[in-house]
Amino acid sequence: MSKKIWKSGTFIYPIPAVMVSCGDMEKSNIITVAWTGILNTNPAKVYISVRPERYSYNIIKEKGEFVINLTTKELAFATDWCGVKTGAKVDKFKEMKLTKEKCEFVQAPAIKESPVSIECKVTDIKEMGSHHMFIADVLSIDSDEKYMDENGAFDISKCNLIAYANGGYYELGRKIGKFGYSVQKKKKSTKK
Repeated sequence: MSKKIWKSGTFIYPIPAVMVSCGDMEKSNIITVAWTGILNTNPAKVYISVRPERYSYNIIKEKGEFVINLTTKELAFATDWCGVKTGAKVDKFKEMKLTKEKCEFVQAPAIKESPVSIECKVTDIKEMGSHHMFIADVLSIDSDEKYMDENGAFDISKCNLIAYANGGYYELGRKIGKFGYSVQKKKKSTKK
């Protein structure tokens, strides 16, 4: 084998770096999460994994809801800051000059500056070890209109999303293909 072998660990990169807002419009918090993803399509289910000792853990557990806010190059500093500071001591919305936005289906606020906010209702909590996984139904996906294309679809290329990999934040690059392009039939040329 030509690859170097390391001890087992978490090394599936890149992964999303998201800011999860929780609480309500009066008393809320933001926790940065990298252990998040899609679990199911129908019904739409996602998860976040949070250490039980984190300030946001009990807020999410008690309220049974949260909002996943996608992050951008412009939000990278706030994303990192909200991940290293505790909401028990600081108001992260205030300190990072982020705007609380009222959600339609959950009490937790969305982050207005985020291009996409996903309203989630907890359906189950799985104790995994160092982290507990909050499994949630997606109640709504709220997207800023400036990131929509002419057909009303979300255009990821317009918002400079970031990802997390091995301790660093990375800007997502340009589109290099689309689902199914490897098997798509080539159009025949009509030129003679």
